[in-house]
Amino acid sequence: MNKLQPAPIAAFAALATLATCNGSSAGASSKSGAAEADPVRQIAVRVAAVETRNVSKSIDVTGSLAPDDTVNIVSEVPGRIASIKVDFGQTVGRGDVIAEIDRQEYQLQLDRARATLAQALARVGLNPDQEDVTPTNTPMVRQARAQLEDAKSKYESARKLVESGDIARERFTEMEKLVNARTAALDAAVDDMRTSIANVQTIRTDKRLIEKRLADTTIRAPFDGQVSQRLAAPGQYVKDANTIVTLVKSWPLRLRADIPEVGAAAVRVGETLSFTTEAIPGRNFTATVTQLHPWLEARARSLSAEARLNQSDPLLRPGMFVQVKLVVSKASPITVVPKQAVYTIAGLSKLFTVEGGVAREVRFTPGQTGEDWIEVTDGSIQPGQTIAVTQLPMLSDGAAVRVESGPAAAPATGAKGD
Repeated sequence: MNKLQPAPIAAFAALATLATCNGSSAGASSKSGAAEADPVRQIAVRVAAVETRNVSKSIDVTGSLAPDDTVNIVSEVPGRIASIKVDFGQTVGRGDVIAEIDRQEYQLQLDRARATLAQALARVGLNPDQEDVTPTNTPMVRQARAQLEDAKSKYESARKLVESGDIARERFTEMEKLVNARTAALDAAVDDMRTSIANVQTIRTDKRLIEKRLADTTIRAPFDGQVSQRLAAPGQYVKDANTIVTLVKSWPLRLRADIPEVGAAAVRVGETLSFTTEAIPGRNFTATVTQLHPWLEARARSLSAEARLNQSDPLLRPGMFVQVKLVVSKASPITVVPKQAVYTIAGLSKLFTVEGGVAREVRFTPGQTGEDWIEVTDGSIQPGQTIAVTQLPMLSDGAAVRVESGPAAAPATGAKGD
């Protein structure tokens, strides 16, 4: 029995040795296979460096375009519309005829006023073509003055004769009374002349008023513009102050915007604002600030501002929404990353730094946005760090990556959040 014991021990030892050798060989083979598989599992990305740029701090403000003037063209006189010369959307110039009111009634009123004026002028010794002449006397005044001069002459003669006793005192007294009567008659004639002249002026004013009302039957455009509404039609009876058309003066356009409190101190009268509109992509426009509200609106804490556009463009129209880029501070260094390096999902903005073949997720707060860059405002990354700009949807925190050379490709649709 004792001689047989070493055999099992030897066999066990041999089996153990064989197992150990097989295990070592299998482990080595497994490690070698893992090392060979790593490059396959790595995500190939292209990278860019975080940069520092000197950029003026600005805020985006939403505004709208408004016409320079909008006016309701009304009839100043009542009457029936004879014709309307314009229609919706039509461009008109200053002084162009918009509409005409029937003139017949006003022409008859003018004819009657002219006849009345002619009669009044005749009473003061003037012809109808002397309408603007103010008389200094009338036939009645001249007659009364002549009679007074005759009475005075007789009075002087009687005064000499009564002193010499050639006529009776009673005769002299009569002559004195006649002078007083002639003087009163002249004063009355002068007063009547003044009344007649005032009457002429009144009739003249009435005539000119009727002439104006007759001229008002032709309704003209007060400025260059476009017809935005037509609210009447030929044959319609309109009263004075009834709107016939609405006219819009679309140039120069006004830009109106409410500036947030943070930017209220940065906007001043005379400053130039830059703005864009989604209606005309890829174009920048400018406007000069002309008016500022005296104080901030209490609820929104915003300052109402108005600017006038610096250039005319037929594509710009009143009512368009615009985005104003308002500079609130001078140029200062900021940290920026390429737009294609930003991955936005569920309202969160992420970056992936790359170091030692490993991607690390970094959440950050976006700031200003440029044409091809976004500002990092919270210091989550520093200039000089390397960040991935491709394959963002495939990356996660700790993912193995392999850096490819060459220009960065555009990210897949939905991978980038601007």
